Amino acid sequence: MFSPLIEDLIRALRCLPGVGPKSAQRMAMYLLEKDRDAAGLLAHSLQQAVERVGRCSRCRTLTEQAVCALCNNTRRDHSLLCVVETPADVLAIEQAGNYHGLYFVLHGHLSPIDGVGPADLGLDLLGERLGEQEEERIAELIIATNPTVEGEATAQFIAERARAKGVKVSRIAHGVPIGGELEYIDGGTLAHAFNSRTAL
Repeated sequence: MFSPLIEDLIRALRCLPGVGPKSAQRMAMYLLEKDRDAAGLLAHSLQQAVERVGRCSRCRTLTEQAVCALCNNTRRDHSLLCVVETPADVLAIEQAGNYHGLYFVLHGHLSPIDGVGPADLGLDLLGERLGEQEEERIAELIIATNPTVEGEATAQFIAERARAKGVKVSRIAHGVPIGGELEYIDGGTLAHAFNSRTAL
């Protein structure tokens, strides 16, 4: 129906999460019909990002620097290390504004079925960070993996190794969201909320 180049563009846009055939077609038509300047800017920015963005050598978040701005920030608490699954999780925590420590990004979770093991998550580098001495010593490891079966298994795996190095380990709380109504909360979330309750 479309020319080969347009078909290629539609196929390429479908790689984005949540973008199906119709959405990809609409995006392609918009860029080609209505805003070719934006299409060129998008293509240039994407090419630059693909070529220049890598992983921070300390925390593994996405950056074009060898060590990211967060790891280089001397005003952050370098004794706190929060483990997250994705760079998007770092952004979410930063936007909340109440955490001022450092991060370690796994880029996934343990999943033997999918062939994802400790080495794929950079857990050797995390082990080195936890074993550092004196001024770089991690006093507390905060695990903020997702509350999925794989996320919980990953959290347990990391916690065991951190405790073996004498590092205090904590897990972010999961439960009833602020503004949520109990009748609409699923049973698993309610059970977790009761098990994680704190004194008032």
